[in-house]
Amino acid sequence: MKITKILLPFLLFVMTITVKAQVSFGKPENINDNWLFTWEDVRDGQAVSLNDRNWSRVDLPHDWSIKSPLSPSLAACTGYLPGGVGWYRKSIRIPEENKGKKVYLYFEGVYNRSEVFINGNSLGKRPNGYVSFMYDATPYIEYGKNNVIAVRVDHSQYADSRWYTGSGIYRNVWLVTASPTHISQWGVSVSGDNKPGYLAIAVEVDNELNATANLTIVNELVKDNKTVAKDAKKLNIPASTKAKLITDLKVKNPLLWDLETPNLYSLKTSVYKNEELIDETTTVTGFRSFNFDPDKGFSLNDKQIKVKGVCIHHDAGVLGAA
Repeated sequence: MKITKILLPFLLFVMTITVKAQVSFGKPENINDNWLFTWEDVRDGQAVSLNDRNWSRVDLPHDWSIKSPLSPSLAACTGYLPGGVGWYRKSIRIPEENKGKKVYLYFEGVYNRSEVFINGNSLGKRPNGYVSFMYDATPYIEYGKNNVIAVRVDHSQYADSRWYTGSGIYRNVWLVTASPTHISQWGVSVSGDNKPGYLAIAVEVDNELNATANLTIVNELVKDNKTVAKDAKKLNIPASTKAKLITDLKVKNPLLWDLETPNLYSLKTSVYKNEELIDETTTVTGFRSFNFDPDKGFSLNDKQIKVKGVCIHHDAGVLGAA
């Protein structure tokens, strides 16, 4: 049997790391504190006028199953703990000065089959328990007033996994305020350009205005609080569309990421309209080379390394999924 030797050329491998929220645009505000919760399927639990004074007060992340009584009649895969249906509610004031801006709700994870409401209006449903999701709440926001967020979580089909999943809003929730023209969610991507020392960058921007947006996109690569490369380019986006800017940065003698010296850079992407900063995000990235050889195995930065893997689920024993 002929063995084909595969060698990957030197390339820039980019690692994206979450900086605070998993949101790549606008101003995310963590809203984990002071939610109300009830472990029952309340009729019209989304109604603004609902009396929720007897509901329990919880902070997110929250897993209601872990605090429930064990029963041998329940499924072993869920730790002999129940699922069921629960409701969450939270009242939050949106300042009057934010009128004209977009307002989004971003959930990092809800287990599972959730439906999110704002002021009694359904924003959408998400059957999966592990995929993050975001809804545009802008059409239903009452600026200068309290707005009621309600989330119904249906984990009545609890024997649905081979590991413990938990039940409820078990990850962070964010309120995101943004300009109508902003970087798309996960809109900044960074990759190798098949040339050593070059960082290829793609920036996607949404324009939700009814007019063309004439923008300047600035990308600045920073290491140890010093700018090592910077680029500014124009991007004109027609009304109610999105567009992508492709550019690159040349980095002289980039410091490589490896196991002993995990050098990282920060790419700051800024969006300007009429010289006014309207959005920005930071992507943490690094440079490294690697190859796979059928005889020698894996090499990182021309150094042979053994790759070891593990499988770790997100549950935390008696602390549950949250």
